[in-house]
Amino acid sequence: MLTLSSIVARLLWAALLGSIIGVERNVRRRPAGMRTSLCICVGSALFTIVSIEIARRTGDTSTTRIASNIVQGIGFLGAGAILRDGGSVTGLTTAAAIFGIAAIGMAAGGGMFAVSGIACAILLIALVFLIYVENLLDLKPRYMLFRISSATGVDLVPEVHQLFSGLDIPLDNFQVSMTGEKNLIQFDADVSHRKQEKIFTTLTRPGVVCEMLPVERQHQ
Repeated sequence: MLTLSSIVARLLWAALLGSIIGVERNVRRRPAGMRTSLCICVGSALFTIVSIEIARRTGDTSTTRIASNIVQGIGFLGAGAILRDGGSVTGLTTAAAIFGIAAIGMAAGGGMFAVSGIACAILLIALVFLIYVENLLDLKPRYMLFRISSATGVDLVPEVHQLFSGLDIPLDNFQVSMTGEKNLIQFDADVSHRKQEKIFTTLTRPGVVCEMLPVERQHQ
C-alpha cells in the first residue's frame, strides 16, 4: 500500500513534468499550454495510482483497466486539438504531445520517476529542436495558392516559370488574367517554408504584389 507521502511525490513529479512541456507549448502559442498539460499529466498519474491501489486493496487485478482506459480518453481529447486550416491540417503535433503527456503521467503515477523524466526530455527535444531540423531539410511543404498581381505591361510569366523551375517546384492550375488595370498570375504549388520566403522575397517589389494562401489539394 502506498503511503501518502509517496502518492504526493508521484503527483508532484507528474505536475512538474507536465508543466515543463506546457511551458514549451505556451512559448510557441500552441493549444494545451501549461495548465492543460499539468492537468493531463496529474490526472493520468492519479488514475494510475488509484488503479494500482484499488487492485491492491480488493485483489481484483481487472481494476488496472482504469489505467488502460486513459489511452482511449486521451484520444478524444487529442482529437479536439486537430483542426483543418485552409488546405492543411493543424494541431497534429499538439494532439501527439497530449498523448505523450498522458503516458508520462502514467509512468510517474506508477513510480517510474527516471523513465518518466527521460520520456519528458525526449518529448521536449522533439517539440523544441526537431522543428529546426525540419526547416533546415525542408521537410514540411504546404500546398499553396499563389496570386501575383502586377501593373499592365509588366510580364512576369517568364520570371515566375524560371524561378519555380530553378527551385524544382511544379506548378498546378496555372492561369493568367487581367483584373481591372492589373495582370494576375494564379497557380498552385507545393512549397516548403524556406522556399516560400525565397519566392516572396524574389517576386515582391514596387508594383508587384505576391499573395500565398493554403488551399486544399484537388485529387483527380
